[in-house]
Amino acid sequence: MFNLNENNRIVMAQQPTDMRKGVNTLCGQVRMLGLDPADGKVYIFVGSSRKVMKIFHWEHGGYVVYYKRLEQGRFHPRIFLGQGVGFRSMSWAELVLLMEGISPKVARRHRYEQPSEYLKQV
Repeated sequence: MFNLNENNRIVMAQQPTDMRKGVNTLCGQVRMLGLDPADGKVYIFVGSSRKVMKIFHWEHGGYVVYYKRLEQGRFHPRIFLGQGVGFRSMSWAELVLLMEGISPKVARRHRYEQPSEYLKQV
């Protein structure tokens, strides 16, 4: 059962990840950056081909891994910011758009959502 929603804190790796890695190795990659993989955050990893995505998080009793492989096309080319190693925050709406293959920059936003650039200026 897909147990993710807008209440989860979502972070995405900024660099491509080897998709042959399993849960233990991905947890090690999170720990190397000083984070705790069992802290309730949702961690997203995408392969260098941008066709495969792994999402994992901790639920009561163990880790849950979601695996998405695109049959055709690729995830958006600007998925990797190329700015160092680590994770960047992502909203639930951005994750849903990404999973559907829609660029978050192009998608229409609701009127009540302020862009992050606006919030930084205030």
